[in-house]
Amino acid sequence: LFDVQADRLPGPLVLFYHGGGFVIGNLETHASFCAEISRALDLPVLAVDYRLAPEQPWPAAPDDCEAAARWAASGPAELGRGVTGLVPCGDSAGGNLAIVVAVALRDESAAVPVIAHLPFYPATDTTKPYPSYDQFAEGYLLTRATMEWFNTAYQAEAEHVRASPLKGDLAGMPPAVVVTASLDPIRDQGRAYAAALAEAGVAVVFREAVGNIHGFVTLRKAIPSSAGDVAGALVAAKALIGEAEAQRVMAQAAA
Repeated sequence: LFDVQADRLPGPLVLFYHGGGFVIGNLETHASFCAEISRALDLPVLAVDYRLAPEQPWPAAPDDCEAAARWAASGPAELGRGVTGLVPCGDSAGGNLAIVVAVALRDESAAVPVIAHLPFYPATDTTKPYPSYDQFAEGYLLTRATMEWFNTAYQAEAEHVRASPLKGDLAGMPPAVVVTASLDPIRDQGRAYAAALAEAGVAVVFREAVGNIHGFVTLRKAIPSSAGDVAGALVAAKALIGEAEAQRVMAQAAA
């Protein structure tokens, strides 16, 4: 758990799911980013460690992430703070999982609602190649060969919404900040997801990190523009979450 405050009143909780193609990554690889999210949003961030492929293939990862969200929504004493709403967040594979969790909790409510979701350069549709998949296949850190290796290890049913959430019904989803990188093989999947949310009538803020690559949230010191790209996304997220929380408080006062 990352929190800039030792104690706080009940409020939203960010759930962070790390990237790594569902195969690599852990709590440590994204710890500094989780700390930055907590600072920027002034919210607690719960980093979730989920089972990885190939030892534990799909749907182990989404099952673990949904279970963690439902546990956190119940307000367990271990968190040491009250939870009024959830904000699933993640990068790459973790962005996929953040979306999948938001869909699952829309369809079957938890103890508190998902009030927003924040996918960074998410994988949203593995059923077909998009133009960016070929355009940036080599030379931009994440390669097509690596993605194919990840997909083989993950063993997901590509058409299933818990693998390719873009294939599902997005009506009634919580508001979102969707972030892509312009030099990313899966850029077009993120763009398509943001467009599909808007078409479904969901409030969405779309931001593209121009001139940046996949994985930039963990490369903030290596790529100078990354810090600004992250900061801008989190400013948008803070506004979105603040609006949702204000609506909750007003509804509670009127009840």
